[in-house]
Amino acid sequence: MSAQLRETAGELAEILWREHTVYRERSGGVVIRGEHVRRWISLAPAGGRDEVLVRVGRILDGGTTAPARSEAVVPLSSSTGVLAATCRRLLAEAATDAALVVPRAAPGRSKRSGKAARPKGIGKHTSFGSWVILACVAGVVALYVYSTAMRGY
Repeated sequence: MSAQLRETAGELAEILWREHTVYRERSGGVVIRGEHVRRWISLAPAGGRDEVLVRVGRILDGGTTAPARSEAVVPLSSSTGVLAATCRRLLAEAATDAALVVPRAAPGRSKRSGKAARPKGIGKHTSFGSWVILACVAGVVALYVYSTAMRGY
């Protein structure tokens, strides 16, 4: 099954993408990576004897992969064209899901400001610890002023 899966993945990769990398997973499946389209396709043996689980996901910045967005079970005995059509449908679903989930920010602008988010329940009021520190600083300044005044400078 593994050899047949690898051969099918090679044919499928040639049909789908001009640039691709095909490699075997530890679990016995095969992954096709399309770096130029930032997508991956995984073919793994499914529950049935002649079935393949096809999963599709995105490749994130840095080369790591995001979890699968879409998946389907396809008979391995079907033609490569049927398998390619299923992969194209799953890739299209994954692309629309990604567009709905992650809205694009304006070019050159960050979506978030440089400030960290304030935890819920904490307002803009100064905490007790901050008041203690301010009182200590005020005490040191008062002590300096008092000692300077007593010396007569």
